[in-house]
Amino acid sequence: MHTKLSLSRREALFGTAGAAVAVTVASKPASASLQPATQAAIKRVFGDRAIAEGRVTLRLPPIAENGNTIPLTVVVESPMTASDHVKAVHIFADRNPTPDVATFHFTPAMGRAEASTRIRLGQTQDVVAVAEMSNGSLFIGRQEVKVTIGGCGG
Repeated sequence: MHTKLSLSRREALFGTAGAAVAVTVASKPASASLQPATQAAIKRVFGDRAIAEGRVTLRLPPIAENGNTIPLTVVVESPMTASDHVKAVHIFADRNPTPDVATFHFTPAMGRAEASTRIRLGQTQDVVAVAEMSNGSLFIGRQEVKVTIGGCGG
């Protein structure tokens, strides 16, 4: 059975605009637009190693009514085998007084690179996760959270 798909002009324009945004976001350097303290924290952990976009998914609410306790889940795409697995994931809050939030360590025996916790955010900001793979490669993911009442003294 064949289904004919037709798009209105508006749907086609929105699709093109969405693709342009996706290309713009994908081509942005991994450390672009991060606060100096966050860049320094990432450099302290990883040195000058290259960090690629992708493989890391952060799940956070887009709007947090209270920054005191925000649920966070991080998932990294990985087969989690002895030769190809996630060693660690480091979480950074880009505008918190201390950007280092948490570190999760993984082994191949875990079967899946996923961790959940609650974090505290002082204001609207990006939450950044950097995954370190067993071969030494690094991947970054980020998500903005709008905080309406700060949880870190603001």
